[in-house]
Amino acid sequence: MWKDALADYFNSEDYQCLKASLDHEYEFEEVYPPRAEISRALMLTPLEQVKVVILGQDPYHGTHQANGLAFSVNSGIDLPPSLRNIYKELSDDLGHELVADGDLTCWAQQGVLLLNRVLTVRAGQANSHSQIGWQSFTDAVIRLLVNQERPLVFILWGKQAQSIIPLIPNHHCIIQSPHPSPLSAYRGFFGSRPFSRANHFLAAQGISPIDWLCIHQGHLNQKESV
Repeated sequence: MWKDALADYFNSEDYQCLKASLDHEYEFEEVYPPRAEISRALMLTPLEQVKVVILGQDPYHGTHQANGLAFSVNSGIDLPPSLRNIYKELSDDLGHELVADGDLTCWAQQGVLLLNRVLTVRAGQANSHSQIGWQSFTDAVIRLLVNQERPLVFILWGKQAQSIIPLIPNHHCIIQSPHPSPLSAYRGFFGSRPFSRANHFLAAQGISPIDWLCIHQGHLNQKESV
């Protein structure tokens, strides 16, 4: 369980400082995601069930977008550009039509930890909580992950996510590429095939693969995919 594994962190001064900052921010500012969903990635994907880690930066800062899972939005919310590009690559990789639903909960429930480095953000202000101490928390989570004896897959999109590569022992699988944002997706994200590569590694280790297509609910217009 995450709570037990992170007990030392929760007893630390770093956590007390982070909690005080969050108390202030949620009282006086509009902050995403809702406070009850901050730790949703950990709640849906227990430590002992993690197979794949996808590391994001910070939550979406638009109204009703952030839901506690990196890159995910709730059903019925328009897909952000990065998620559209993720779905385009998913379609090209696995030979399936593009999907329209942005809720990645079914990935999380299969063992895909959708973790942001920073778990909260002020409305309309990207990276606004990058200095309140979240890195101390996510560093503790990452240390637990890389120290797992069982092999995990780390899907790392962009330089910020790839900064943890020196921490990852060789028995884990690292799949890296540029970030799926429109600014960088055409520099190597498209064509990187992270979904099939992750499943090939898991299968080779005798671990059941991820049903990445569990999200399929409808179709996107191909012209709208970027």
